[in-house]
Amino acid sequence: MPFERFNDLVLHFEHVGPINGPSVVFVNSLGTDLRIWDEVLARLGAGLRILRYELRGHGLSDAPAAPYALDDHVTDLAALMDGRGVKDALVVGLSVGGMIAMALANRRADLTRALVLSDTAHKIGSREMWNARIASIREGGIASIAEAVLQRWFAAEFRATRPADLAGYRNMLTRTTVEGYAGTCATVRDADLTEIAGKLALPALCLAGAEDGATPPDLVQSLASLLPNGRFEVIPRAGHLPCVEQPELMARHILTFARETAFA
Repeated sequence: MPFERFNDLVLHFEHVGPINGPSVVFVNSLGTDLRIWDEVLARLGAGLRILRYELRGHGLSDAPAAPYALDDHVTDLAALMDGRGVKDALVVGLSVGGMIAMALANRRADLTRALVLSDTAHKIGSREMWNARIASIREGGIASIAEAVLQRWFAAEFRATRPADLAGYRNMLTRTTVEGYAGTCATVRDADLTEIAGKLALPALCLAGAEDGATPPDLVQSLASLLPNGRFEVIPRAGHLPCVEQPELMARHILTFARETAFA
């Protein structure tokens, strides 16, 4: 369980695989930690150099006072990749993790070879929506919004047939620090990557859970249309976290895309 100080805060991360293997970096979403990638990684096979970590304010990483700018998250990730000697990577980002991945590619082309952007967009939600969510958790804690979040995270089938898993992911969400959750809500609130997306020439695969209630497929497809080399795929029977609900299909998309673009 490695911890190191990067960008003046301690990050929790995992870095495995052959030193000379192709690098794949995973960036988690708001209210989750690096465990959301477990089942995807189990299906990627050997030979890849894998780096995953927990955003500031999430999991076991430090939680500085909110708010956090997108630049803060990008600087954290760039420092981690530099510190671990990871560059020219396929970066896989989910939701706000996708925004971080795009901003990283814009700032540090040496670190990014290609992008997989899952359930994300160039602009997510309105300022009013995010301010209301921040106010809700400041007043009532993350538990006060948990049921609404879980409905967006998971498809109806998952919620109906996997009650223990649903409870576990509710625990993951509600045990996120209020500072970390509110701080990263502000990140998404203030981020508009419309102009940047239009300039990112590297290959990008945009994935959307068919039942995503947070970033619906039409929104993800609009991001793909902005990216000069973007492509778009829908993952059936999944909400906002297809890495949890459909890990085999998501791993297949990542490997196929990597072979065709990043590591061909």
